[in-house]
Amino acid sequence: MKLTGKAHLPKKQLDDINTDYIISGRYKFKIQDPVELAKHLMEDLDPEFYGRLQKGDFLVAGKNFGCGSSREQAPQAIKYAGLSAVLAKSFARIFYRNCFNLGLPAIECDTSGIAEGDELEVDLDAGVIKNKTKNQDIKIAPLPPTMQTLLADGGLVEHFKKHGGFKL
Repeated sequence: MKLTGKAHLPKKQLDDINTDYIISGRYKFKIQDPVELAKHLMEDLDPEFYGRLQKGDFLVAGKNFGCGSSREQAPQAIKYAGLSAVLAKSFARIFYRNCFNLGLPAIECDTSGIAEGDELEVDLDAGVIKNKTKNQDIKIAPLPPTMQTLLADGGLVEHFKKHGGFKL
């Protein structure tokens, strides 16, 4: 699976971005429509973040991305904002799993060389991110087959619908 788009980094902080920064608690229960919820993505760290996004782009962060609550609204807002994946040095485990359950790739890699607006091509099969802007390759660990299957099917719920249960 290959994904292409531009890199977007929150302006104020890259490490330890919690789920309340991804989507503020003031919206989690007030807005039920995931498309509307996505319009508030990263708002407290970077009020202009959503406005810079194009379908297929990437959210890029540092270490421990998605720490905090285990609510699925955070990865859901990222997905419904049209982003094709999250690239970070590391993820909080529950957030990481919620991403794949929703069909959103969460890719652990060295993000220190990625800047705002860099053109990226993520090749999940080859295990590499090509930074076309800087002509650099970033190695990523290949995704386990289970995660690849969930992504291909569009997430855990879609996988269950397609196969009538959990089948790999």
